Amino acid sequence: MTIHDPRIPSAEASVVGAMLRRQADAQPDKVFAIFEDGSRWTYAETLHHVSRAAAAFRDLGVERGDHVMSWLPNGREAVLTWFGLNLLGAVYVPVNTSYRGGLLEHVVALSDAKLMVVHSQLMPRLGDVAHAVLTDLVVVGDTAATPPSGLTAHPFDLLEKAAPLAEAVDVVPWDTQYIIFTSGTTGPSKAVLSSYIQAYSMGCDAYDFLSGEDRVLVNLPLFHVGGTIFVYVMLAKGGSVVIEDGFRTDGFWESVRRNGVTSTCLVGAMTPFLLKLPSSNRDRDHPMRTIVTIPWNEDSLAVGQRYGIDMYTGFNMTEISSPITSEANPPSIGTCGTARAGVEVRVGDENDCEVPPGTVGELIVRTDRPWAMNHGYH
Repeated sequence: MTIHDPRIPSAEASVVGAMLRRQADAQPDKVFAIFEDGSRWTYAETLHHVSRAAAAFRDLGVERGDHVMSWLPNGREAVLTWFGLNLLGAVYVPVNTSYRGGLLEHVVALSDAKLMVVHSQLMPRLGDVAHAVLTDLVVVGDTAATPPSGLTAHPFDLLEKAAPLAEAVDVVPWDTQYIIFTSGTTGPSKAVLSSYIQAYSMGCDAYDFLSGEDRVLVNLPLFHVGGTIFVYVMLAKGGSVVIEDGFRTDGFWESVRRNGVTSTCLVGAMTPFLLKLPSSNRDRDHPMRTIVTIPWNEDSLAVGQRYGIDMYTGFNMTEISSPITSEANPPSIGTCGTARAGVEVRVGDENDCEVPPGTVGELIVRTDRPWAMNHGYH
């Protein structure tokens, strides 16, 4: 499909399936993903695995635009599920692995998903909640585990044994790529509809210091934009990722050195944890060049100075697209940067009137690219 609006990225630049094919053609032998067990996928291998998964999802009845839940820890299965669904034109709906009870029941019902890819250790929690329209599970882990009553279980290796999907599905940049649930800090989680264009704007526009030469450590969960966005950016730019299931202070620098990591994202307590490590003559003996960290405080600045890394920060939400970003090592503690190119921001009061500096108000954001922010709540 030809896109005539120059503000809209092409499918080859923004849609997961088209980007994966482009990278597999251009650099088939380059490593795209390294997993915690040490296994690696080149771009060509990634496309091969993902094509099998897409065909298997189709055989399970998944069609373009369908919502499929993914309730998995970070790992190859989560990436395979995400990319396989997108290659088919379906919507990836990841779920917080801590959910249970009412929180879980809420998102299961809200998702409208008939199929869920689930880890066997999480599956028993589904026995405590209503299933809404959910009927089938693809189970990672112990395939002998008994599914809750009313649900049909399929082994995960179905996604690895199907013949690769032969035909390309026509997916356009404004199609929904995934639904990410908000943290729900002020009420039940909302299901944010995110297009490929939003992901492109949130990642590629905001983190323009990253390139195809980078390898990003992703240890934030793939049910959160802090995890998904860096996988997406590296796919778009032809770089690579290291996927780990969580942040571990004692193994952080070992992983960075072993895997050749050049960048990562740190949030909350991750930054002070790194500062509490004993000083070492190897503090600057690593390939890490850049880190995105939120919030920006004295600890963030100290990490950059101690380990010799350029530190960046910003402001983002699931619903928007990283509208505020910083330069490297901003001197003002507490900043989240300035509005990036293509974005207008102001702070208003209850009457939508702009307030003076230092006054609390509501942040109002407008982008000049259509679809750069979420297109609603499901």
